[in-house]
Amino acid sequence: MFVDRVKVFAQAGKGGRGCVSFRREKFVPKGGPDGGDGGRGGNVILRADRHVDNLANLFYEPLIKAKNGGHGMGKKMSGRAGADKIVKVPVGTVVWPAEEEKHATSTVQPPTSNSEQLPIGNRQSAIPVTDLARDGQEFVLCRGGGGGKGNVHFKSSRNRAPRQYTEGEEGEQGRFLLELRTIADAGLVGYPNAGKSTLLQKISAARPKVAAYPFTTLHPIVGVIEFPGYRRATVADIPGLIEGAHRGLGLGHEFLRHITRCPVLIFMVDIAGSEGRNPAEDLQKLRREIDLYDPTLSSRAWFVVANKMDLAGATENLKALQERFPKLQIIPTSAAKGEGIEALKQALATRITDPEETASAAI
Repeated sequence: MFVDRVKVFAQAGKGGRGCVSFRREKFVPKGGPDGGDGGRGGNVILRADRHVDNLANLFYEPLIKAKNGGHGMGKKMSGRAGADKIVKVPVGTVVWPAEEEKHATSTVQPPTSNSEQLPIGNRQSAIPVTDLARDGQEFVLCRGGGGGKGNVHFKSSRNRAPRQYTEGEEGEQGRFLLELRTIADAGLVGYPNAGKSTLLQKISAARPKVAAYPFTTLHPIVGVIEFPGYRRATVADIPGLIEGAHRGLGLGHEFLRHITRCPVLIFMVDIAGSEGRNPAEDLQKLRREIDLYDPTLSSRAWFVVANKMDLAGATENLKALQERFPKLQIIPTSAAKGEGIEALKQALATRITDPEETASAAI
């Protein structure tokens, strides 16, 4: 089960209370107070791990709680610090405060399940809590409460036998929304059934599902391409988009956010028009959808792959597309027969090496 969006409730540990104790030892009358402090509560820590590819573990366990700190003891012994709760998340996880909260540390009720509808609105104007974009990167989501003070801190010349102590502090808690945004060097963007999954199989060792019906790919799949000179690149197969995806039609927002990290975009069109659509119009609509979703995506390096060149009518449509956009780099391929793969790899290697080199076609 692939999960790339989940709401969780995180609660750090409470600090242990201080101790009221007095030194009792032979030949030491009136030894005085010796109550130790309580231990601090454990933190809730998120750690990006490249070996984790989705958020399914948090879908089934949406309550994240760290251990409480131990209570103070006599002989000025402090309580044990609560163990931190370290949660491994995929690289590329973005953490948002839940919409109903004003601050991350506000007290809320934990969710009963992940079956409730999560907000899907565009978060371009919101500020994320953190963005875990590097392997091994850690972020303290909720800090544990400090331990209480023992009675040894309250002694004075006028209060030689204090019985005061303080309780430990409550740990931070809050409700958060975790979103996975796939990190890859390039993203394959296109309509359903354009042949993206078949192409990814040809250029990498990834094995996405391929079938003769649309929406066979239901979640992003990342493949690794090997280049000469021991270079490599990652390519993400983004599930098919439809017109109106920027408004959430289909599963638009579920898919579009996965291309926001890709420095290079590969627009794949069915050049044969086997689905009854015009390739030039498909390209314009795809460019419009990503621009409406996030205007910064329009400035990314990009080129076009004209797939299904082995079908009837592909040659004529390719010529018409090149005449309409003469400055645009268009690479003809047939993913099913493995034709044009080397040209595609070379173009991708050039774009990744020099991301500032963009195709300046007016679309």
